[in-house]
Amino acid sequence: MSENIIGIEHVSFKYKGSEMGLLNDISLNIASGETLLLTGASGSGKTTIIRLINGLIPHYYQGDLAGNVTVAGRDVAKTELYELAGVVGTVFQNPRSQFFSIDTDGEIVFGPENIGLDPKAILERKKSIVDQMHIEKLLGRSLFELSGGEKQSIACASVSALLPEIILLDEPSSNLDQGAIAKLRDQIALWKSQGKTIVISEHRLWYLKELVDRVIYMDSGNIAHEWSGSGFASFDSEKINELKLRPLVVPDILSPSCNGDCECDGDCDKVTDLPENEEGIVLKDFYFSYHLNPYLFWKKSFKEDDPNLSLCIPRLVLPKGAVIGVIGKNGTGKSTFLKCVCGLEKECKGVIKAYGKEYKGKQRLKLSYMVMQDVNHQLFTDSVESEVLLSMNEEDKERCDEILDSLGILEFKDKHPMALSGGQKQRVAIASAIAADAKLMLFDEPTSGLDFSHMEKVGELLKRLADSGNTVLVATHDPELIEMCCDYVLCIEHGKLGYLKKV
Repeated sequence: MSENIIGIEHVSFKYKGSEMGLLNDISLNIASGETLLLTGASGSGKTTIIRLINGLIPHYYQGDLAGNVTVAGRDVAKTELYELAGVVGTVFQNPRSQFFSIDTDGEIVFGPENIGLDPKAILERKKSIVDQMHIEKLLGRSLFELSGGEKQSIACASVSALLPEIILLDEPSSNLDQGAIAKLRDQIALWKSQGKTIVISEHRLWYLKELVDRVIYMDSGNIAHEWSGSGFASFDSEKINELKLRPLVVPDILSPSCNGDCECDGDCDKVTDLPENEEGIVLKDFYFSYHLNPYLFWKKSFKEDDPNLSLCIPRLVLPKGAVIGVIGKNGTGKSTFLKCVCGLEKECKGVIKAYGKEYKGKQRLKLSYMVMQDVNHQLFTDSVESEVLLSMNEEDKERCDEILDSLGILEFKDKHPMALSGGQKQRVAIASAIAADAKLMLFDEPTSGLDFSHMEKVGELLKRLADSGNTVLVATHDPELIEMCCDYVLCIEHGKLGYLKKV
């Protein structure tokens, strides 16, 4: 039996400014070389445990802390963060939040440089990590041009470069497509084979069920259940539903290629065409490029065969009053498509014909509302209630309360949006979209980081929006969400349409 490398003894913690404790007298020992999964509802304390282990509590996040936390024989409360850096590595939910460089090579070697390794040792360590992870193709690139999965790979590489004994992952798959998740699973398997101690906080379970040694189920700041990895993997769907967890097996409906079941006769360059009538929303001439050369006297007109195009959609008819799942790999153009449709990309001159009107340029903003993937970019006010009221044409506090209650966040209406968890912020942004009463609603990964219960609520909400006559476009990597609420699936491949089919 391996000795314990992490010890959490009778720990209670309450964040500064919070009225309620988030952790309630919990004790947890983690053995050296163990792979541990933390799961449970959003806000149950999973991320707080991660922060206790890496020292962000109490050295960064302030609050009332009782009990003891030891990591590799060190008392975390008495150990500076820089001393823990070589022992504990953390991969965060959003890898951009942990980048310090602007290029991939600089990011991988940043840690070793900061602990004072000599240049030769740094280069040797970099080569070893790159070879182990097979990420040669990512070298020499700007971090800003990487897809979500590629950013996650660089984050894992930068953590690995410090050779930590313990690796923590906080919702690492939340923004990844299934291909990128498979690579993440391979990386975790590699760390496991190297004897690393791994702690993962996660809602998506299907890719981890064969990797973890033990599962801890958190509920309201308490350890409610504990199972062996094999015991947890054997649970049937009824047991998983009872625990309100995401499924251990997901449907294969996110493949970015034809599965032979759509209406394209095996030719997925052809998009299923809906009749152009009052029930459809017609999109025409949606061309956009991130690689435009500066122009002096006139704006560039696009051609369909232009290799610089990031988005190329000559024509598409969307079914009115439906929930349409927009799928495809990371970096294939889903978010670009949504931003162009709603008018956020000013250089896109596409036209939308809907409800007897024609919408061009800024006019598209009046027709649509978009909830971004990183909702921090669209939260502006000092309370949840004010945020929702800001989106209304006329303030209606009673309707605001109804919307917040339907999303399970009414209790936070007086809280500052930035003080909420990631999943709670996401629901605030969705509440603002509903309050705006736009006919065309666009959601970019609305269930990223959400637990199953709240994903269900979002799915039900999207269906209600469609039933009310709204057309809903939702870019997602969650097959559970598509199965739950989508009427159609729209696949985008390399900025072009793959297929549109009924679910």
